[in-house]
Amino acid sequence: MYDDQYGLTGRPFQLTPDPHFWFDTATHRKAMAYLGYGLSQGEGFVVITGDPGAGKTTLVGHLLGEIDRERLNVIKIVSSQIGADDLLRTVCAGLNVDATGAPKAAMLTAIERGLHAVARSGRRTLLIVDEAQALPVDSLEELRMLSNFQAGGYALLQIFLLGQPEFRLALQEPRLDQLRQRVIAMHHLEPMGADEVEPYLIHRLSCVGWRGRPRFTSDAMAAMHRWSGGIPRRLNQLASRVMLFGAVEGTDTFGGPDVAAVIADMESDLRAGARPAPAPAPAPAARDSYELREVVPPAPEPARGEAPFRERRAVDRRIVELERQLKQQDDALRRVLTVLVDWVESGEPGRRPDISRIRDTAA
Repeated sequence: MYDDQYGLTGRPFQLTPDPHFWFDTATHRKAMAYLGYGLSQGEGFVVITGDPGAGKTTLVGHLLGEIDRERLNVIKIVSSQIGADDLLRTVCAGLNVDATGAPKAAMLTAIERGLHAVARSGRRTLLIVDEAQALPVDSLEELRMLSNFQAGGYALLQIFLLGQPEFRLALQEPRLDQLRQRVIAMHHLEPMGADEVEPYLIHRLSCVGWRGRPRFTSDAMAAMHRWSGGIPRRLNQLASRVMLFGAVEGTDTFGGPDVAAVIADMESDLRAGARPAPAPAPAPAARDSYELREVVPPAPEPARGEAPFRERRAVDRRIVELERQLKQQDDALRRVLTVLVDWVESGEPGRRPDISRIRDTAA
């Protein structure tokens, strides 16, 4: 929607990692230096950690776009708690080795042969494991064993491990002492600084044909950094919503109040999504005169903004609330009518209706 509004050729703030939008923040530049150093060493492990959304996957995509595929055979695994045997089968597949039904010993032999075959072709093998924090200790130990394969004193396999911050704690497991000794470089991706937000936004917008519309004021960018904590994915999430807001409102310049309104709207959506369904309120007890109190709909909530999509959402909430209250009124009326019918059919006009039955039912 906002692509047309601002004359862009694509979505500048999509959440899916895309190396095309690579931006060289200070922490990502340092991470690339560590990865480059690791490649120059040709052995051991390089560990990169970062919070969710910090850009680990984008980092790997950028790396793969920079390396010479004629000299490096890359096997990439996205971990999802892969057991040791399944991990070996995945490596076999990356080496074009058929490991169907093969026991562990046979797979290790096949992997070694496959690594030798790659080496004879003049290439080295790089194994990249993303989301490494999900790997069991046994699987990490298998990776350490694979790193032992050599030919003529040179390692046949180098391994990059990328994971969330808890992966560093997992590496403290006593059983992984030998793996830790093989880590030649380790870096944690830090959030971007407040001074990096403006060039980051401009860079991503420029990748899709930005020509100065829209623009963000300094207080808008400060508010975006505070809310996102400098995490690229969260910043993309907020920037995308801000631009949607601008397309609806016809705004070309975003200030602090605009960003604050979008943030409030996003947080309200989250609270509404997490709020449990309200328990039905007790039906009002009927009075002795059998009069039912009128259910008065609550006054409409004031709209938080003038945007049409907000007004529609507010109207939807009011309709749901009115339907709930009407149902309560209907239930109360049915209980009162039931008591009155029983009273009439009892043939005892001198007896008063049993009002306690209504109250007990409503309790």
